[in-house]
Amino acid sequence: MRIILLGAPGAGKGTIAKALMEADSSVQISTGDILRNAVKAGTGLGKEAQGYMERGELVPDTLIMEIMESRFQEPDCQKGFILDGFPRTIPQAESLKLLLEKLNLKLDLVVNLDVPKAVILDRLTTRRTCSNPECQEIYNIRSKLPTADGKCKKCGSPVVQRDDETEEAITKRLETYNQKTAPLIDFYLREGLLKTIKSTSSEEIVSIIRREIGLSG
Repeated sequence: MRIILLGAPGAGKGTIAKALMEADSSVQISTGDILRNAVKAGTGLGKEAQGYMERGELVPDTLIMEIMESRFQEPDCQKGFILDGFPRTIPQAESLKLLLEKLNLKLDLVVNLDVPKAVILDRLTTRRTCSNPECQEIYNIRSKLPTADGKCKKCGSPVVQRDDETEEAITKRLETYNQKTAPLIDFYLREGLLKTIKSTSSEEIVSIIRREIGLSG
């Protein structure tokens, strides 16, 4: 499958992507991951991106698209990919369309995860993350607890609430999403690729997506 997952922070894009990966060996791609991996690998593009990141500047779209082009051509993408949180803006969507045409790749579906704000606030304010940058395991103080003394069950590092997951920070993130990313819904609706799913059940969402792209189960 080749799909894009759209949705506000906390809509469940990462969870859905991981579940879909198990369906047909497609790979999950997020710009944050590929930027970090490019920097870690010390590639030319990675070093260029690192310069922007170290200065606290946004990595330009042109450079992101070069890194995306390289990523799409890696062997593990041959079976398909799930774009998680990318594109974020209309210019990125337009550039992605041109890149996919250049590589003779075609999107199967763009999924818009429509989750109520109250659910998003509840999910993110109760989320905790392993403080070890090499681990980053996700926990939840209601549904997936760390150890009794607040440690990660995988690596033993302290589990913390991220600064951007307080109610005030989340509200600001949602405002930014609505301003910059929500217009992508109309863009992909015009492209004839959009499927909006109003559900908070991961199993139901995965089932709908699989059905839409013709996978059994």
